Amino acid sequence: MYADRITPAMEQAIDETNRRREKQIAYNTEHGIDPQPLRKKINDIVATIAREEIDTEELLGTGYRQAKEGKGAKAPVPALAAHAPKGRGKGGRAGSAVELGDRPATELAAIIEEMTDRMRAAAAELQFEVAARLRDEVGELKKELRQMKEAGLA
Repeated sequence: MYADRITPAMEQAIDETNRRREKQIAYNTEHGIDPQPLRKKINDIVATIAREEIDTEELLGTGYRQAKEGKGAKAPVPALAAHAPKGRGKGGRAGSAVELGDRPATELAAIIEEMTDRMRAAAAELQFEVAARLRDEVGELKKELRQMKEAGLA
């Protein structure tokens, strides 16, 4: 915290934090627990992103990319914010702004491809939180594309 003076509310919060810390340390000592920080290797994160890229390639390699490229110039991808999955609501489940049947499969595939490129760029810049969020959004969009394919809409 940064302040010129400690207010009563700040002092109360600091005291409570210290009380809880002392209680946790006593518990850990009594039970022989040595807390360890989370150690996740960057390779694990990069491998997850690579698996997501392979899945995207397999999904988009089923005719969507050829249909898009066959039209000549690459069609512009609509603003991604309008198509990205929404945040979690009260129910805790993530929804999606793109409903089945609202978009042609080729447009949805273009959005997936663009977001996958953004995910790859974020990982290359070591922005793993951004890459993970994009990975989750791409996963939702790919699920919708697969559903469209199964329903015969693609």
